[in-house]
Amino acid sequence: MALPEAELVWRFSRSSGPGGQHVNTSDSQAELRFDLAATESLPAVWKERALERLAGRLTDGVLTVRASEHRSQWRNREAAAVRMAALLAEATAPPPKPRRATRIPRGINERRLREKKQRSDTKRGRSGRWD
Repeated sequence: MALPEAELVWRFSRSSGPGGQHVNTSDSQAELRFDLAATESLPAVWKERALERLAGRLTDGVLTVRASEHRSQWRNREAAAVRMAALLAEATAPPPKPRRATRIPRGINERRLREKKQRSDTKRGRSGRWD
């Protein structure tokens, strides 16, 4: 799934963390915003599914991802884009097929009960009653 570049909004700010004197002057933290509620680039079904699944992460229908783990803005941009793509891919994925209930085969159940009985007999034989 490819999002149109025009719908992505980038913002850069100073990042905390390592970087020495350079960190005080460069805006290396990248913030990527995507207006999920207003977009027309996603199919209606995907959009509805994503809005429902990402409801806790959205602010006024806008999905925001921040990246500041790298020292360079370029690498943080890449990290934010990858994270955004992963979030949207997971949110728009179709729901898993429901599990079909199946019966446990009789042989397996009988074997389980037989082994339980043997274990019980083994343990009963350990008690120190010699009459």
